[in-house]
Amino acid sequence: MAINVMIVDDSAVVRQVISAVLNEAPDIDVCSVANDPIFAYSKMQKEWPDVIILDIEMPRMDGITFLKKIMAERPTPVIICSSLAQQGAELSVSALSAGAFDIISKPTLGVKSFLESAGKEIITVVRAASVAKVDKFTLSDPTSSFESNHTDDNVMDFVNGDTDKVDDLDLASLAQTTDKVIGIGSSTGGTIALEKILTKLPRTCPGLVIVQHMPEKFTAAFAERLNGLCEVEVREATSGDRVIPGRVLIAPGGRHLQVKRSGGQYITIVSEGPAVNRHCPSVDVLFKSLAKNVKQNATGIILTGMGNDGAKGLLAMKESGSKTVAQDEASCVVFGMPKEAIKLNAAQQVVDLKDITRFIN
Repeated sequence: MAINVMIVDDSAVVRQVISAVLNEAPDIDVCSVANDPIFAYSKMQKEWPDVIILDIEMPRMDGITFLKKIMAERPTPVIICSSLAQQGAELSVSALSAGAFDIISKPTLGVKSFLESAGKEIITVVRAASVAKVDKFTLSDPTSSFESNHTDDNVMDFVNGDTDKVDDLDLASLAQTTDKVIGIGSSTGGTIALEKILTKLPRTCPGLVIVQHMPEKFTAAFAERLNGLCEVEVREATSGDRVIPGRVLIAPGGRHLQVKRSGGQYITIVSEGPAVNRHCPSVDVLFKSLAKNVKQNATGIILTGMGNDGAKGLLAMKESGSKTVAQDEASCVVFGMPKEAIKLNAAQQVVDLKDITRFIN
């Protein structure tokens, strides 16, 4: 049975291009299009779609207001198709917190060619959305609140840390340290999962480093939002940041994040590099740096998301003496990344999302 998709966007070009892209897939049918939410809602009364692709800035009703109406009336997977501009990034992060499944980020210029080139990714996201657990999209507590196709083989030197743009550790770095580092990797559904976790952490918690698959600019808006909700400090990581208790550092979109020893301290390295598992930042890059440089002082946690990014890295952490955890299927929006890690026997424990904060503490 085909996945029925509705496209709601005030741009005729966007509606036409996405329709053409999706109709190429034999299991997807664009059942209707609309140029604003009011018109879309009237159509939905006759045929409710399985998945909705929704712009944010539109006439008569904005996308976030419409999204909230959908989630309140009949929760449905909604994919936000948003501009990469800073304002668009901030609104998109708000949309994710309101229950959006994922984001397709479109450039201000060259939208048609971009959407055509990203066709496979759009189809993949729609398919994942159609089978996702809609009840996991939104926050239970309202007060808490696409990419290159490089393969692992092409970038193994980078993943293994051999192309770090910093000098190798000197002998002073061999000094003993008891600092703990928590590494978290997440993708689709991860923004809600992370908000649920981080808003419950005290300032005394160990330092956290996080890779959440998001485009450039979106991570800064996401970190800023979390910082306003959490007791811990949350910000986008930069090279040289210390990983200390009560601080959460999120990998910037389009940059890889690693952790390295500097004397008795742990610091972050943020650098450009090829996509790993089709992602930049990549969870595998972060986890393999923790396995190499933090070892038994690290804990790796892999959360909800599509694909297999982070599975091999979590295994490397386990083999280096780190503690490793995967989110269980029941609490995941998409049981992709944790499932792959579990298949590799990389996770020492498989836990419900609600228990991860307690595990960290």
